[in-house]
Amino acid sequence: MPNSGDGLRVGVVGCGAFGRNHARVYRDLAGEPAQGVEFVGVADSDYARAQTTAKEFGTQAFHSAEELIAAGARAVSVAAPTVFHLEVARQLMQSGVDVLIEKPLATSVAEADELIEIARKNGRVAQAGHLERFNPAVRATVPLLTQPMFFEVHRLSVFTPRSLDVDVILDLMIHDLDVVLSFVNSPVKEIRAVGLPILSSKVDIANVRMEFESGCVANFTASRVSTERIRKLRFFQPHQYVSVDYARQDVLVISVDELQPKAAGLDPFNPASIAASAFPGIRPFKPPVEQQEPLRAELTSFLRAVRQRSEPEVTLQDGRRALAAAMQIVAAIAEHSRRAHLMELTRG
Repeated sequence: MPNSGDGLRVGVVGCGAFGRNHARVYRDLAGEPAQGVEFVGVADSDYARAQTTAKEFGTQAFHSAEELIAAGARAVSVAAPTVFHLEVARQLMQSGVDVLIEKPLATSVAEADELIEIARKNGRVAQAGHLERFNPAVRATVPLLTQPMFFEVHRLSVFTPRSLDVDVILDLMIHDLDVVLSFVNSPVKEIRAVGLPILSSKVDIANVRMEFESGCVANFTASRVSTERIRKLRFFQPHQYVSVDYARQDVLVISVDELQPKAAGLDPFNPASIAASAFPGIRPFKPPVEQQEPLRAELTSFLRAVRQRSEPEVTLQDGRRALAAAMQIVAAIAEHSRRAHLMELTRG
């Protein structure tokens, strides 16, 4: 058993796909003495599933968050279905437990606001589980930001029966919404969107155009009915193009030197002189990216905030912001479907 008995006691509520991954990483951290982590257990209303997960990762199984609290957990990942996030996180925080709540943060902005207030009132460290913020490629991109003005984002996945309780906006696109909102740091001005259910009863593919008060525009495409997996974000800012490949954890930057005729000894009023200078300098480069599993980085960051009683890298307010944008997109898709009479077509 990897548990040392004297570290920060952690646990997981919810043993679905996300919960199992959290359990795996906590197991690994507990097996490294320097991390100072004790993995006390996993909880799920489906006790058989909790037992299976507990056996796989060498920990205890519990029926509920209440039992996990009684076992002494002090920091817990909430990976239950979204509809239970508020109920479970409330119980944990009111019992003095710090939480990481998987995305989407809640089923509504009102619920997100309630979670924020509960965390504030109870003095809890509460982190929103937006994994891509901890992708090494995203982290390597942050220092490059100047004035991003145009984004093109694609997140395509093959169909699986996972997460069909939510549409593709809250399942996949919300990752990119969070990243772009953090990069732009400007209020959303306008959203236009179209989406369709293909293989499920909810929207499986969507395209969104988002305009910000800063003048930046972002186009998002998300699909869970693709024949290939693509997770890429590209953006342009003055004299620079940046391409981020989430899956490969790779960043490509192409910078263009400004043409300065006077400094180059050229006559700015002589077209022949300027033509002789050919094109401005084009400089491609790749910033260093330290390869790391994003989930391990995320959970390590969460536990650091718990120990230091500091604000997490991704706050509940960040989670609320991404959720609010996602809800606006869902509403825009519904309005477009109404105008295009798509509901009648899909029912037919």
